[in-house]
Amino acid sequence: MSKCITVIFIILLSFIVLIGCTNSQIISKNVQNSKRAVLVISFGTSHNETRKLTIEATENKIAKAFPGYDLKRAFTSEFIIKKLKKRDNLEIDNVKEALDKLVKNGYSEVIIQPLHIMNGSEYHDTLKIVGEYKDKFKKVNFGNPLLTSPDDYINLVDALSTEMPNLKENEALFFMGHGTHHFSNSAYACLDYTFKYKGHENVYVGTVEGFPTLDTILKITKNKGYKKVYLMPLMLVAGDHATNDMAGKDDDSWRSILESKGYAVEPILKGLGQIESVQELYVNHLKESLKKEKRED
Repeated sequence: MSKCITVIFIILLSFIVLIGCTNSQIISKNVQNSKRAVLVISFGTSHNETRKLTIEATENKIAKAFPGYDLKRAFTSEFIIKKLKKRDNLEIDNVKEALDKLVKNGYSEVIIQPLHIMNGSEYHDTLKIVGEYKDKFKKVNFGNPLLTSPDDYINLVDALSTEMPNLKENEALFFMGHGTHHFSNSAYACLDYTFKYKGHENVYVGTVEGFPTLDTILKITKNKGYKKVYLMPLMLVAGDHATNDMAGKDDDSWRSILESKGYAVEPILKGLGQIESVQELYVNHLKESLKKEKRED
């Protein structure tokens, strides 16, 4: 009888161990099959060279910071997407297409970093689209645009200060932002104020399609005695606005207008995405979104 009980005990013990090993293998397999992606979203650009220097450079910086994630890209500009497809046969997803592919390919975790400068209409449109997919993934994290918190303005000024020319007393630097009809346009005036707060009295921020304008800056600087003005884009890429509206030779470009008023003008065609310290700010925003989730858990 005791031998029979011993045999039964050994069989049961072996069965329990077998189940445990099987469960362990299933868990291990599930962990290995958990697919994670980092989706970097930008407006996009049709300028191939500046795309490599800015958007791709920032994407690569983010990918390096998150080695366990597959890098994915999306543009928000349908015009640029169509242009690249027609001109270069280059296919780039919009946000919805990128998310659909992630769902189809079985990704369970997606972290998203927009390369927008501020919390404008494009950013909110992107948030809305992503919100429609939250139930299709186990986990979705979303990093903030470049200028979101008060500290972001300080951090951006510090990052840009290492790239700015060493201004003499009779020299100034004008940053050209895009501008927007959205209420987030106030970010440009806030950034201008922050430059002054950080001691950069000769630095001004204007926009192409918002406020402040170049006329606004010229009224403010009318009696400052500046002889030379440097121009830099306050945009992710040094694309059409930077090369044409800012540094172009047409009569209505910032460069031409300033030269017609007697200023010596030197454009610096370097998009924000080309600056490594700015790339790091985007990385930090995505890292902060993950830390915030852990704190809330």
